[in-house]
Amino acid sequence: MSLLPILYAVASFSLALYGLQALLLTLLYLWPTLSNTNLPVRPAKGQWPLLTVQLPLFNEKEVSRRLLQAVVHLDYPRSRLQIQVLDDSNDETTLLLQRDILHYRTRGYWIDIVRRRERNGFKAGALAAGFPTAVGEYIAIFDADFVPLTDWVRRAVTALRQHPHWAFVQTRWAHLNSNASWLTKAQMLALDGHFVVEQGARSRFGLPFGFNGSAGLWRREAIAEAGGWQADTLCEDLDLSYRAQLCGWQAGYLPEVSAPAELPPLMTAWKQQQFRWAKGSVQVMRKLAGSIIRNNRWPWTMKIAAFWHLSGYISHLFLLLLLVLLLPMLYLHLPWAPFLAPIGFLGLGPLLLYTVSQKRLYPNWGWHLMAMPFLMAIGVGLALNNSIAVLEGALGLNSPFRRTPKYNLAGDDNRWLGRGYTPPVDRRILGELLLALYALLTFSIAWQQGNWPLLPFLALYVTGFSWASLQSLYEQQVAIHYTRRAQVRRSLS
Repeated sequence: MSLLPILYAVASFSLALYGLQALLLTLLYLWPTLSNTNLPVRPAKGQWPLLTVQLPLFNEKEVSRRLLQAVVHLDYPRSRLQIQVLDDSNDETTLLLQRDILHYRTRGYWIDIVRRRERNGFKAGALAAGFPTAVGEYIAIFDADFVPLTDWVRRAVTALRQHPHWAFVQTRWAHLNSNASWLTKAQMLALDGHFVVEQGARSRFGLPFGFNGSAGLWRREAIAEAGGWQADTLCEDLDLSYRAQLCGWQAGYLPEVSAPAELPPLMTAWKQQQFRWAKGSVQVMRKLAGSIIRNNRWPWTMKIAAFWHLSGYISHLFLLLLLVLLLPMLYLHLPWAPFLAPIGFLGLGPLLLYTVSQKRLYPNWGWHLMAMPFLMAIGVGLALNNSIAVLEGALGLNSPFRRTPKYNLAGDDNRWLGRGYTPPVDRRILGELLLALYALLTFSIAWQQGNWPLLPFLALYVTGFSWASLQSLYEQQVAIHYTRRAQVRRSLS
C-alpha cells in the first residue's frame, strides 16, 4: 500500500520537471538583453553557391505538384539550383510528377528524379540515396505538405554562408489550414510554441536543438562529417542534427523566416505523426546517450539540456501513470494533494509558453488562445498513443516509418474525404475508450469524496481520451462508408 504514494510522487514530480522545462525556456526566450535574430542581407548577384533542394516523396498525389510548383518559383538563379525529386511512390504520384518535371525542364529548370527499386530506410534512405548525386554545397529539404515562399531560399542560404560554424539552419513552420477545425487550431498552438519559444530559446543560448525534418538548409560538409543520413531511428532529422552538433558543429535558427505547411486534419493522422515523433526522439536518446555523456566539447548544462529535450515525450508516460494510480489511491484514502501541487504550479509553464508564442506572431493572438483548452485536452488524450511509442523506443522495438497523409488543404477547408488517402487504422481506440471510462469512474469517486481540486484535472482525462478515441472511430467509419459507396458507383457505371 505504501508503494502507491511513492509511485505517484515519482510520476508527479517527474511530470512537473517537464513543466519546469517549458517555464525555463520561456524565461530564457524573454530574457531582456537578447534581441530577435537579425537576418543577414542578401549577397551581391553572382555570388550564389550551388544549391540542391531535395523533395522526399511517397504517395503524395494531392500535394506533390503544389510543392514542386513552389520550389521552381524560389528566388534563386536557375543555373545554380538543382531540384532533386526523391520519389518512392507506388501510386499515380509518379506519373503526375513526371509530366510536371518534363514541363519545367523544357523551361530551363534543373530537375532530377531519383527512384529506388526498394524503399529501404524510408525517408532517411531516400535522402541518403540522393546525397551522392546532389551537387549543391548546401542542401535544402522540404516535405510534401510544404509551400515555401519565394524568398525563403535566399534568406536561408545567406544566413548559412555568413555563419560558417553552422551545420544547418532551421526556419519556422507556418500553417496553411490552421482554421479548419479545433484540432488544427490546437496543433497550431503546439507547433508555434515549439518553433517560437523552444527553438528560439535554445538557439539564442547555444543549447543543442534539432532539425525538424523540413524547411531547413544543411551544409553538405556537415552531413558527410556527421555520418550521413541513417535509418535506425524514426527521427532521422533529429538524429543527424545531434550527431552534427556532437562533432563540433553548431545549429542556426531563423524565427523570422517561415515556410507554410499543411496540418494533419485528422485525429488518426495526427496521432500517427505524434507516435513517430515520440518513438523517434526516444530512439535518438537511446542511440546517442553515450556520445552525449562522453562528449568533451559540451559542458554539463548542455548535456542536461540535451537529455531534457530528447526525453520530452516521456512526460506522456507519467501523465498516464498519474491517472492509473489515482483511482486506487482515492479508494484507499491515501494522500494525493501534496504530490499534485508541483504540477499545479509548474503546469503554468506550458500555458505561458504557448501564450508568448501567440503574442509574438499574431496581432489577434487573444482569439487564438481559445484553442488552449482543446490543446490541453488532446495533449492528455494522446497519452496512451505516445506512451506506447516511448516504450517501444526505449525497448528497441522496430516499427516502419508511416507517412502522414496530406490532402492539399488550406484556410478553413477541411474536406479530406475522397482525396485519395483514407485515415490510417488506429488500433488504440479501444484502449483510449477504456481509459476515458476509467477516468470517468475516478471523477465520480472524487466527486463523492468531495475532492473538488481533482475534478478539473480528471475532466481533462475524460475529455481528452473521449475526443481522441471517438473522433478516430468516426473518421474511420466515415472513410469505410465512403469507400463502399464509391465501389458501388464504380460497379454500376
